[in-house]
Amino acid sequence: MSDFSAWIGREEHRADRIDPGHFARWLATLDRAAPADGATPQAFHWCLCLPDAPTAVLGTDGHPRRDDSPESFLPPVELPRRMWASSAVEFHAPLKAVEAVKRTSRVASIKAKQGGSGSLVFVDVAHETHGENGLAVSEVQSIVYKEAAHAGSPPVPSPLGEGRFDPSEWQTHRTILPTEPLLFRFSALTFNSHRIHYDLAYATAEEGYRGLVVHGPLTATLLLDLAAREFGDNAMKRFAFRGNSPGMCGEALHLVLRRTSDEVELGAFAADGRNVMSATGVL
Repeated sequence: MSDFSAWIGREEHRADRIDPGHFARWLATLDRAAPADGATPQAFHWCLCLPDAPTAVLGTDGHPRRDDSPESFLPPVELPRRMWASSAVEFHAPLKAVEAVKRTSRVASIKAKQGGSGSLVFVDVAHETHGENGLAVSEVQSIVYKEAAHAGSPPVPSPLGEGRFDPSEWQTHRTILPTEPLLFRFSALTFNSHRIHYDLAYATAEEGYRGLVVHGPLTATLLLDLAAREFGDNAMKRFAFRGNSPGMCGEALHLVLRRTSDEVELGAFAADGRNVMSATGVL
């Protein structure tokens, strides 16, 4: 791996503003009503302080190109495939539906590993999102860069098997069908032009997926929404998730949770029981 030590500690500062139209579009995407107290539900922070690179500087995959200049916040890892692998989030105070926000992001670590699919590079980014009354959300996000799909490799994930997901051991169960319009709307809300979420030919031929990929933070948003339906809005103090397998557009996602004292276990599963995402929370 190249020496990316110069990127450790590199910071980026962004400002944004939550307005009624912005918030209404998020609510419409999730088919839910606004909280009565004027606060935004948890997960809305993923739609704030977004990268706004010009279209001319986007790479083949739709992400902003990275280089070794001082202006490049993320390191120029040469591995071509990128995914949001996991996050650990702490909720300090709800953001209001109309509010100015600021976010400071810092590259916390860069680590190379070897996995079953080849070389991997994990970049951890620490984010702090402040509202008008102080710190609202702190998060450590892990981005993983992977090798290109090898020629002749079977599509990922494997086709649905004969098994069936059994929700009987879970306290709450909800089924969602991620559709192309849902993926499009979430990409728009998060200004995410990664082509695996909307360009079927690219997703299958270039990155080796079996179809369009459901965004990791969309699945995490749906899990936080499930928790809000069960415990009320802004009930979580902490929430951590890890993507284990890609969710596929047009295939049912089983969203589940179970509570033990103040701790909550959550998960997203494919119809055959394949674990798409695992998560934990503290109320």
